[in-house]
Amino acid sequence: MPDKHISSQFDAELNSISTHVLEMGGLVESQLNQAVHALVHMNLETAERVIENERRINEMEILIDQEIISTIGRRQPTARDLRFLMAISRTTQNLERAGDEVARMARMVKSILQNGTPRNLPTSELRMAADITTMMLRKTLDAFARLDTQMAVAIIKQDNEVDNEYNGFLRKLITYMMEDARTISPSLDLLFLAKSVERVGDHSKNIAEQIIFIVKGEDVRHSPMDKVESVAR
Repeated sequence: MPDKHISSQFDAELNSISTHVLEMGGLVESQLNQAVHALVHMNLETAERVIENERRINEMEILIDQEIISTIGRRQPTARDLRFLMAISRTTQNLERAGDEVARMARMVKSILQNGTPRNLPTSELRMAADITTMMLRKTLDAFARLDTQMAVAIIKQDNEVDNEYNGFLRKLITYMMEDARTISPSLDLLFLAKSVERVGDHSKNIAEQIIFIVKGEDVRHSPMDKVESVAR
């Protein structure tokens, strides 16, 4: 959160918004953990629970948006405070979209189970990518709570690791589909699931960029890594 203001009420409002963002992030993380569990154990009940709970994330986004709008309307923040609220809005958007991807993962697990579990398809790489993504999201929430720019840089770099796992998994799936046409349908389910895992990593990276924006006041989206590191110092 930005430095303290003369108005303690304004500080309380900013603290409340930050707390709700972390609560929303914790909910997304919990959902992601359950989706990964559903994937690893091919558990239909867990997958359905993730799908049912998606609406709670959407409700949190609406609540935080309302708080931001109310604060801007009443406080008319300038400079650093407006930057903070803008970054919070972008962060909640990314958390909501990450929640959408997690629910999509659960739907793919459900589809795989309903169509017959593919026992001979390469799921180990997908599980590894899901574990990396889960760790990324956890680190992102920690970095947000601390406004830690160096941790944010590490998260942005780690996104490449998820991308590499996804690309390797994609190549393996293509090989399996070419060798046995019977694997095409379950392979496509796994492909969509893998894409959702990769997208959750992207949203964690996007939030990390907003942490740098809050602290340093410079937008590093779409910037080369050397510039990101320079700004974050």
